Amino acid sequence: MTFAQAQAYLLSTAGEGFSRSAPHRLDRMRALLRELGDPQDAYPTIHVAGTSGKGSTATLIAAALQAAGRKTGLHSKPHLYSVTERARIGGICIPEVRFAQLLAEMMPAIERTTGAFDRPSYYETLLALAFLYFAAEQVEVAVIEAGLGGTLDGTNVLHPQVCVITNVGFDHMDVLGDTLEEIAANKAGIAKSGVPLVSGVDEPSARHVVVAACAHAGAPFVDVDLVTRIEGVQNRRDVESFTVVTSSARYDLTMTLLGGFQRRNAATALAALERLPAPLRPGTQSVVSGFAAARIQGRMEVVAGRVPVVFDIAHNREKARALVAALAERFPAAPVRYVVAVGQGKDAAGILRALGEAPGSFLLTAFSAQGRTAQDPHHIGEIARGLGLTAQVVPQASRALAAALDACVPGEIVVVTGSTFLVAELRGEASVAHV
Repeated sequence: MTFAQAQAYLLSTAGEGFSRSAPHRLDRMRALLRELGDPQDAYPTIHVAGTSGKGSTATLIAAALQAAGRKTGLHSKPHLYSVTERARIGGICIPEVRFAQLLAEMMPAIERTTGAFDRPSYYETLLALAFLYFAAEQVEVAVIEAGLGGTLDGTNVLHPQVCVITNVGFDHMDVLGDTLEEIAANKAGIAKSGVPLVSGVDEPSARHVVVAACAHAGAPFVDVDLVTRIEGVQNRRDVESFTVVTSSARYDLTMTLLGGFQRRNAATALAALERLPAPLRPGTQSVVSGFAAARIQGRMEVVAGRVPVVFDIAHNREKARALVAALAERFPAAPVRYVVAVGQGKDAAGILRALGEAPGSFLLTAFSAQGRTAQDPHHIGEIARGLGLTAQVVPQASRALAAALDACVPGEIVVVTGSTFLVAELRGEASVAHV
């Protein structure tokens, strides 16, 4: 199997849906992993769930473990450019040749699983491949980001050292539930007996649900707000420094991950790291150096120039609110020209309403990605105007970015946001290089 053939196979599985009416979905994941020899049990894991921030939190945890000298696996989603990003060791993506080799080795197990449970989905296949890769390479620990929810997510086969729920907000409501409490209950399904669950959930009704789920499961509940304190924030051009204080240590951090939401992700990651068993727990200096080295493309990523261009994946209302708060901190009072595309199934109105809290205007566009579909930008334009926002439709993404850059006057910034696929498409655009 070549890498191109591996990609083609995965795309053929992309239509496998996830709905509330799929109660046996986790059974299929368990069956597939059993056929593969349960590779996920070959190493200790940290399980990270939440509506937003889970990818950043998982990356920070992995960076600290790596800095402490641990051979560390990281599974996160979505990928920006290649499926190989979903299985990393020491920050390095799985090589394409190795990816194709492993998928070819998995095919007999996939066929046997299909006979009993239907074909494993795109996500399940990629997750199983990451588990298998980490086992084959004998990682010492792996940090695993949940995909969707918790209870029936493919990652809920884990028996982790620590669980994390970064926060709870409205996303994937067609699957996770119509209320915040229902969504919280789904995410809290990762709670395990005797396993600490670190929670950054601060909305009272959702927090109550998570606390109750932990009590029911016998999982020690750890509230990030009670065990950490952030102080001494200093913003510089491309980095920010701050201190996180816990009951056992003081961490003087400098990170290229910008914004208040990333500071909270850092505190959440620290609370999780401090609850690892002593042999795995990194020291203070490893945490500091690991967090300083952590990089995440497309997360409050600033390209400096005549016009600053910010790339940030904000595909739900919580992420959009966090982006607006970060922009207000980093670029106070700067008018924003948003370039936005929204994927099918996402809450376009919620995203636009949140982004509209910052002064600015919108260029609404689409993205081009295999197996993924953007919402019609004309329809999103109608939603934006219905919300009283100033909006223009430019269906071709690169032209939308060029139009935003050309229209900018001194003091304005351009923000490319919404879909992961739009950010991926425009980060590499030549038009950004001359801003």
